[in-house]
Amino acid sequence: MPRMQVTFYFDVVCPYAYLASTRIEAVAARHGATVRWVPVLLGGLLRHVGGPDDPNTTLSAPRARLNLLDMQRYADRWGVPLTMPAGHPRRSVEAMRLLCAARPDALPALASALFAAYWVHGRDITDRAVLAEVAAPFGLDVDRIDAPEVKQALFETTAEAADAGAFGVPTFVVGGALYWGQDRLHFVERALRGPAHVRFFHDFASPFSYLAATQIERVAQAHGATLEWSPILLGGLFRAIGTPDVPLFAMNAAKRRYLARDLDDWARHWGVPFRFPSHFPLRTITPLRVALAEPAVTPHLYRAAWADDRPIDEEAVLSAVLTEAGFDARDLLARAATPAVKAALRANTEAAAEAGACGVPTFEARVGDHAPLLLWGQDRLELLADVLDGWRPPAG
Repeated sequence: MPRMQVTFYFDVVCPYAYLASTRIEAVAARHGATVRWVPVLLGGLLRHVGGPDDPNTTLSAPRARLNLLDMQRYADRWGVPLTMPAGHPRRSVEAMRLLCAARPDALPALASALFAAYWVHGRDITDRAVLAEVAAPFGLDVDRIDAPEVKQALFETTAEAADAGAFGVPTFVVGGALYWGQDRLHFVERALRGPAHVRFFHDFASPFSYLAATQIERVAQAHGATLEWSPILLGGLFRAIGTPDVPLFAMNAAKRRYLARDLDDWARHWGVPFRFPSHFPLRTITPLRVALAEPAVTPHLYRAAWADDRPIDEEAVLSAVLTEAGFDARDLLARAATPAVKAALRANTEAAAEAGACGVPTFEARVGDHAPLLLWGQDRLELLADVLDGWRPPAG
């Protein structure tokens, strides 16, 4: 399978292109993609779309101030040095021609050197002596920028960017889709990573599973992943892997006290109601089968058990909760008792054990062509979000 490619249109005079240049290779590398660095003349691109050569001249004073703060904030956030050069914006035509004269394999490093000269050291990129100094380590004669074919090359790359739909820099193109701005790199990453899917193993018996259930749809949607709700019988998983049926009861008193506070802390953190049920542990086999028969009941059952203190393992209570939520309780309970649904719950539980789950909630994330990655605990939702955005831990 051919490697994917990111086309990166840039001009060294743009601070946002500089910021993007410090991260684009790492973004691509995480997905086995390559970056095609394409120097363009920003002024020419802006003229092509009917804009002024220097858009900064059209900004109000408050907008200009916030733009300066914005670029510095990104630099600080990413740990990138950035100093506004004296006389900015400088004409970058000769610097961009120098890039067009470079060997393709040297272009990324030369571009980085020019970005650093301008945005880190504040050097005057209109000065040929400066350009000659930057070009020397690459064996490049600065006088090459006067060659007609080099001038034509910059004209052609700028026209290419315009034809692709670019109206500014940095612009990225992945698989025909265009993204503008260093603040769209997460979209570039999503385009590179391929489809993402989360299988969410859960059981109504667990308070941490409840907390995760209140957030998992938000996380999956925010990071472009499909979500598969997979109810499992936690007791069955525990028996399969040799864990006590109710780990809470095996904890010492100090840890149990902390756990109670921790649950309250997380509920406040997520902004969701929580009340540890007076009836515990819950026998959840029937509610789980109901959720398999009709996944839409899931949030209603979690809320009943862990916010409203209703014993959903009692059939009369379960039936009432379903009816109040607008479902046909009799029909659902009948469907939950069918051999197919019973078999599906066993299969989910076995799948969780085979995947390596040790409890709930467990998230099995499949991203692009990568092997599935397992995460355990509602306090790992931030890690899940990072995985869905393309991050992979060193192992696993």
